[in-house]
Amino acid sequence: MLDEPTIGDRQVKIMAMEKDEKLRYEMRKRLRELRELRGSGTELISVYIPPGSQISDTSNKLKEEYGQASNIKSKGTRKNVQEALEKIIGYLKMFRSPPENGIAIFCGNTSKVEGRPDIQLISIVPPEPVKVQMYRCDSVFMLDPLSGMLETNQAYGLIVMDGRDATLATLRGKQTQIVRRLHSLAHSKIHKGGQSARRFQRLIEEGIEEYYKRTGEAMDEAFLASGIHNIIVGGPGPAKENFLKSKPFNYQFKILGCVNIGYTDEYGVRELLDNAGGIISEQEAVKEKELIEKFMKEIGKGGLVAYGYENVMAALATSKVAQVLISESLELWRISFKCTACGKEFDVLSEKELAEQECPGCGRKARAVGKADAINELITLAEKNSAHLAFISGETTYGQQFRSGFGGVGAFLRYR
Repeated sequence: MLDEPTIGDRQVKIMAMEKDEKLRYEMRKRLRELRELRGSGTELISVYIPPGSQISDTSNKLKEEYGQASNIKSKGTRKNVQEALEKIIGYLKMFRSPPENGIAIFCGNTSKVEGRPDIQLISIVPPEPVKVQMYRCDSVFMLDPLSGMLETNQAYGLIVMDGRDATLATLRGKQTQIVRRLHSLAHSKIHKGGQSARRFQRLIEEGIEEYYKRTGEAMDEAFLASGIHNIIVGGPGPAKENFLKSKPFNYQFKILGCVNIGYTDEYGVRELLDNAGGIISEQEAVKEKELIEKFMKEIGKGGLVAYGYENVMAALATSKVAQVLISESLELWRISFKCTACGKEFDVLSEKELAEQECPGCGRKARAVGKADAINELITLAEKNSAHLAFISGETTYGQQFRSGFGGVGAFLRYR
């Protein structure tokens, strides 16, 4: 008989999940930054080193590329590529071997001003092992291997149906996508005119059987090809149960549950998700929905919550916070300004970078003298005060509501 997990075991599991979630959040953020960078030519270098490989092999490969780069016709491009290669080779001297999950290195001229190169190096240790060994020099960074890691391994096939219509959708992470719609012609093309009741009934049954068969084939095409085996079925009436009894689909599918709902269209898919929480309670979209609903319920009754960046930071400073909620789509900068007229120094929170701001002292223009990632400051303070972290998608309905209605930052409090 297996031992029940202790409180300590559960705490360790929660901490590990939060660490992984934070790593994925940070990687999403870095990838957004890297996607925006462009080289004026093929000056941006991407290097992927899988775990267990030899750093010396990669360094030797880059040295060969350095020699070949001397053949580049453009003097500016040649200089920038060779400087980037030198920078990567120097960076690799810090490692005896790759990190546990390998490493991805991006380096090149990211300057937007022609003739004034700015060779930047960015490295990412991903939350999962790097599976490719790669060198690429292009006008953009090669990010596909890392982007693929952010796709959830959890995926579900959703079917909502009655005797006439069926809608197939996929649930992958927090994203739901309609992939197929079907309509049964069993009733609409069969008329009683001159037919016996028995023959009429047989034609209806054959039409329904054909409809179930087409739905099963659609499941194979829509789900199996995408590696989805876990299926949830919903709908009004007995059609869904009859469909499952007839089993006109691949034996590899695992039916997780059958749920009574009122619709068979896109609204029915949303209704199925709302009613299938117990079946996929560990699924990210459902967990996020429950978290935001709990947060909004607490706000409605004036409970132990706070929202808005400054309010949450103030609560963290006094150790009141149990859990911090952060929108993944939120980018927030704390920009420092100094007025050249009166000398006043002040900070401004902004979702975009600002070069100038009106001085609150004298009303003249103050210039930016520094900036810091305000979200990183929030995360650091939360970890210092042992507050749990939850990152909310900006893609779901609930995530968008949290972002627009509450500024993308919220917290559950221990006390007032």
